[in-house]
Amino acid sequence: MIPPSFIQDLLARVDIVEVIDPHVPLKRTGSNYSARCPFHSEKTPSFTVSPAKQFYHCFGCGAHGTAISFLMEYHGLGFVEAVRELAARAGLQLPVAPAPASQTSARPEEDIGGALARAAQYYKAQLKQSERAVNYLKGRGLTGEIAARYGLGYAPDGWQSLASVFSDYASSKALSAAGLVVDSEGGRRYDRFRDRVMFPIVDQRGSIVGFGGRVLDAGEPKYLNSPETPVFEKGKELYGLFQARQAIREAGLVVVVEGYMDVVALAQYGVGYCVATLGTATTPWQVRKLLRQADRVVYCFDGDAAGRKAAWRALGNSLGSLVDGKQVAFLFLAEGEDPDSYVRRHGSAAFGKLLAQALPLSEFMVRELAAATDLRTAEGRAKFLQDAKPLVKQVSAPMFSLLLRKQVAELAGVTQAELDQRYEIKSLSPRVAERRSAPKPSILRSLSEMLAFRPELARLLEPRHLDAAAELASADLPAPELELLRGLIALGRERPDIRGIAEHFRGTPLESMAQQVEAASLAWEERKLDPEALAADVAGAWDQLMERLRRARISALLEKASRTGWSAEDKELLRSLQQRNAPGFREATPE
Repeated sequence: MIPPSFIQDLLARVDIVEVIDPHVPLKRTGSNYSARCPFHSEKTPSFTVSPAKQFYHCFGCGAHGTAISFLMEYHGLGFVEAVRELAARAGLQLPVAPAPASQTSARPEEDIGGALARAAQYYKAQLKQSERAVNYLKGRGLTGEIAARYGLGYAPDGWQSLASVFSDYASSKALSAAGLVVDSEGGRRYDRFRDRVMFPIVDQRGSIVGFGGRVLDAGEPKYLNSPETPVFEKGKELYGLFQARQAIREAGLVVVVEGYMDVVALAQYGVGYCVATLGTATTPWQVRKLLRQADRVVYCFDGDAAGRKAAWRALGNSLGSLVDGKQVAFLFLAEGEDPDSYVRRHGSAAFGKLLAQALPLSEFMVRELAAATDLRTAEGRAKFLQDAKPLVKQVSAPMFSLLLRKQVAELAGVTQAELDQRYEIKSLSPRVAERRSAPKPSILRSLSEMLAFRPELARLLEPRHLDAAAELASADLPAPELELLRGLIALGRERPDIRGIAEHFRGTPLESMAQQVEAASLAWEERKLDPEALAADVAGAWDQLMERLRRARISALLEKASRTGWSAEDKELLRSLQQRNAPGFREATPE
């Protein structure tokens, strides 16, 4: 593990503008720089680089990060490789973190990551020794180069093969937590993956988070995936995305297939912009991730009933994530064909032509709904409208929603106004729509944005005042936002000169929110507030937050009284809260 302090020292020494400009020519715009985003196709520059804060953000696709992230995303490097390259530029020696004194002294995710990495190396070594597994991959048309690119391996047909790698096999908690072994009820432990070709699943940093194992011969299940762990959520990862990022950027397209072997085989034939879901239906999270990568997403399924059922689930999970200007389409192969077999038989050019002719999401949706009823009758049209309603109402992309409603209304023989009325869709004036699309940040978010803009202002605040706030979380005071604010206060007090605050939260559940807050801090820079005015805003927002927490604690105590009664301590706490002098909270400003 690379110490966080080294990461911050590194970011303080490198200039993100010098890192990005050779690859993406930047143009000065005020105190920042701008360019057309290298991570998605666009005509108007929406890619902003902040030299003061040492981060980039694209307001078009949401790409965000530091110089480290740029090297990872643009060149497809792993986290350690990107840090090593930047350290070499800065003349720094990459530190080697000392091994933990015991398994319990390290964080669980560190133990899991180490176990997965060691297992991957073992599986790769075993592949070279297994003539049967090598012949299987060769029979699928794969070369050693592609196998190495995707880190393919082989799990031997033994019950405890990993014991040769892990001396603590019988007792290791990391092996169990990583999903590499199964502990039976009788206390016996054995390898989860046996006699399977192994496909490492890597996250956006290039770290292995799980495995998919495919049988070599007939057998069920054909694919066996790692269970969910603290470092692996099936609904948030996509197989092959890390390796495909460069090809996706160049093609402006990402193709979603069903099997890991399809991804690897297509890459072998030059179709490198493919990914696969992890044995589950495509999730909204995955759709949003895909739409950030490319302007066009094509789902490629078998043409049988199972393929169309999977496509319908993918459609339902895509509707809420659609963005105007982005396209989602569906490609159905002939029965008996899959992407792997089709490309081997017909070539990548023929496959590219099929992708160009893929069925747009709107046409697929309307066609399937219309096929389920008789539009020649009033009853059929009524059913069509009723079936379409929950799907249409999921779409939040304004222009696409409008055009889709027009299409549905026309097929049903009603006007769009009649459809909107029945679907309870209210037309908004442009001004109201703009206000709704850009809601006012919550007090927690505003405080976080100001601290991201000026971390040194955290010295005005005391993080311990939020120690008891987690139990008071609510819809108005979300727990993640409270946790992020507390982290920003502690970070700003420790490192008031910190650059790239989101980098500090890399790999944590708060990473995405920290990126949003850091990007929004650019707006505070544009306001050009003098230091005293900004400090006053921070203090005022903090006092408002303390008052909200005071009231929330009073409500919690009153609710407790109605359920279980009060203790003497509860009564004393309520008395102090009502006097605005609660222990652990800053006093509100006297009126």
